Amino acid sequence: EIYLMYGLTEAFRSTYLPPDQVAIRPDSIGKAIPNAEILVVDRQGAICGPGEIGELVHRGALVSMGYWNAPEATAARFRPAPEQNQALPITELAVWSGDKVKQDEEGYLYFVGREDEMIKTSGYRVSPTEIEEFVYEKNLALEAAAVGLPHAELGQAIVLFLKPHADKTHQESQIIEHFKAHFPAFMVPRRVVFRDELEKNRNGKLDRKSLYNQHLTLFGDE
Repeated sequence: EIYLMYGLTEAFRSTYLPPDQVAIRPDSIGKAIPNAEILVVDRQGAICGPGEIGELVHRGALVSMGYWNAPEATAARFRPAPEQNQALPITELAVWSGDKVKQDEEGYLYFVGREDEMIKTSGYRVSPTEIEEFVYEKNLALEAAAVGLPHAELGQAIVLFLKPHADKTHQESQIIEHFKAHFPAFMVPRRVVFRDELEKNRNGKLDRKSLYNQHLTLFGDE
């Protein structure tokens, strides 16, 4: 049987979804693996309640000691574990993943997005993953990448980069109308840009940073 798993480089594996849960909650990354504790923590360091989005923090025996010869990077990512037991003589370090997640009432975790990739628009925080998943759900394109680009009025404006189907069945205006019918105004892409290919990084994942850097001035006249 195949187990779906989520992992951190700094802790190898963090969560798993048992095979009997895949059909029930296919978008979940599951629960903590044995000998690990996974916490969802807000910006003030408090534990989030069900449905609240926070940072995934992994504590336990599998957390590494840090990055080799990189003390500054280690200090940024490896920090005291939440709810530290003050009676312990040595501070326990946890790895603060930078991944935004939420937890349901049964304790199953759901990936929302990377902290450094979250789009800040009109005072709201938007996960690019949520925008992209809608494209795939509605079969609007072959590939999708959502990016927040600088905008004088909004802070960042959502731009949706798409690799269209061969027959390009959807135009920009049609795709925007799809979003307007299902999302609040602040989550609707300001622009849709069609590309023959979407850049990938060396791991084969969509390279949002490259798309961001290439289109920094897209809204320069607005």
